[in-house]
Amino acid sequence: MSNVLDELQWRGLVAQTTDESALRRALDDGPITAYCGFDPTAPSLHFGNLVQLVVLRHLQRAGHRVIALVGGSTGLIGDPRPTAERVLKTKEQTAEWVANIRRQVEPFLATDGDNPAVFVDNLDWTQGLSALDFLRDVGKHFRVNQMVKKDAIAARLNSDEGISYTEFSYQLLQGLDYLELFRQYGCTLQTGGNDQWGNLTAGSDLIHRVEGESVHLLTTPLLTDSSGEKFGKSAGNAIWLSPEMTSPYAFYQYWINVEDASVMTLLKVFTDRSQEEIAALETSLADKPFLREAQKALAADVTTLVHGAEATAAVQAASEALFGKGDVAGLDERTLLDATAELPGGEVTVGTSVTDALVAVGLVESRNAARRAIGEGGASLNNVKLTDPEQGLVDGDFLHGKVALLRRGRKSLAAARRGGGTGDGMP
Repeated sequence: MSNVLDELQWRGLVAQTTDESALRRALDDGPITAYCGFDPTAPSLHFGNLVQLVVLRHLQRAGHRVIALVGGSTGLIGDPRPTAERVLKTKEQTAEWVANIRRQVEPFLATDGDNPAVFVDNLDWTQGLSALDFLRDVGKHFRVNQMVKKDAIAARLNSDEGISYTEFSYQLLQGLDYLELFRQYGCTLQTGGNDQWGNLTAGSDLIHRVEGESVHLLTTPLLTDSSGEKFGKSAGNAIWLSPEMTSPYAFYQYWINVEDASVMTLLKVFTDRSQEEIAALETSLADKPFLREAQKALAADVTTLVHGAEATAAVQAASEALFGKGDVAGLDERTLLDATAELPGGEVTVGTSVTDALVAVGLVESRNAARRAIGEGGASLNNVKLTDPEQGLVDGDFLHGKVALLRRGRKSLAAARRGGGTGDGMP
């Protein structure tokens, strides 16, 4: 592709631009400098931030200079939400989250070579700025009648909640960021989500008023499934990039369970696969959807991007093992516990019979049903078929001393979690 904008558009990563023709010319004549901001409103980045990191990767790989801004000052204020005021975080907590997010962003971008990414914190140019200077040098260039038309501001003004002057001023701070990066680094492109368009135009308008220059904006679309629901949540919980907040196993499972109607869109957005590779996966999806090759490719690529190849291999092994196609005993403890965390189950003790264990974890309703399942060859312990209903659980059955995997039939799985003591009956 002759221009990175072509690739971004083909991948479905462009929703709006200020002037597409002018941006295309600038990218052709480049390199240009682009930035995206990440506010520390949580201890980790999430699904939506991953879209912006992918855009920065494409721009940097095309030879353009990229700046990742972590908002040490804007994080103290909080981007106005359409529904309610944010709870302000302490300066200490915000600083901790800034450091977390900086560490998360760095692996996505090249930090060495001829075109290293630049990392900045907007607290550096705001903490020494007095309120009077801010109002005189920045505030005087904003018109309140235009500010109140921004979607989030308008929604809050029309609600019982209202909006504080603090959050109302957020767009001034974000506008100052673009102006500062324009002055320091010659930055002429800001990227962000399409729901941030109002905040992004604050910066381009400020530069035009103060410097008399025109700069560019590019937003990415909101990603939704076939029912119109936003991607990035699983069982009501956000999909985080931190392995402590969303385990690599849960992260992988989220992607591998993507619906057929959306998987090609997400492959284009989140992977580096070529048009030819994606076309082949699309053919597979149409001809043999039961193989789920597109979902497997998506899950593997994105998990590797976020957590690394080693973590991907571990969760793939766990996924295979849980479905009876691998060795559960070979899984490392962290992956095993992550993989079994969401399974139904119960606590059992060493010495409990497998009959009673099947009842305890909820795979059968009674001891007779458990005996029948074992007699018919339809029950297993750690992927080994059970044959003796009186067999007792021993130390070695609890993988890493903590959990044993019980199965009834092909798909009904449960985790027998080790409790204290030993016994011959139900725990």
